[in-house]
Amino acid sequence: MLEVFYPNQTAVSSYEIFYERLAERGVRGILFDIDNTLVPHGAAAPPEAVALFGRLHALGLATFLSSNNQEPRVGPFAKAVNSPFLCYAPTPAAAGYREACQIMGVRPEEAVFVGDQLFTDIFGANRAGIRSILVQPIHPKEEIQIILKRRLERPILYFYRKGGWKRKKHIF
Repeated sequence: MLEVFYPNQTAVSSYEIFYERLAERGVRGILFDIDNTLVPHGAAAPPEAVALFGRLHALGLATFLSSNNQEPRVGPFAKAVNSPFLCYAPTPAAAGYREACQIMGVRPEEAVFVGDQLFTDIFGANRAGIRSILVQPIHPKEEIQIILKRRLERPILYFYRKGGWKRKKHIF
């Protein structure tokens, strides 16, 4: 039952994922959450984010930013990293993830979603048939609703670490 919340893989950071390996294994598109996945909440795109997206594009990977935040937050970030985006994304509804794949020109099985939350990022990607990578949150300061979700994530992550990950196909 908890498997629907399990990511295919975990990583310490979005910046430490082996994207070259993903490309070698047929991944054609990478979807990202922004806040606490690529940068602390509300932060502008730093040089390392710009460099990461440049690296992904050089590998021939399409990129996409999915956020439930507003356009004034998401638009400038997307422009800085040269990536299409969807704001007000209705996560964890699968429709937004599938729309992102359409925009990138990839099938869901050719995409990977990178995010920091189980109940929105990972659950939504799984529902859409997109492989997922859970990264550790960048910064501990979060809104109260996210803090509450993090508490609910703990038992799921406990079972995931106890062997639930064996039920999902690793992607790198």
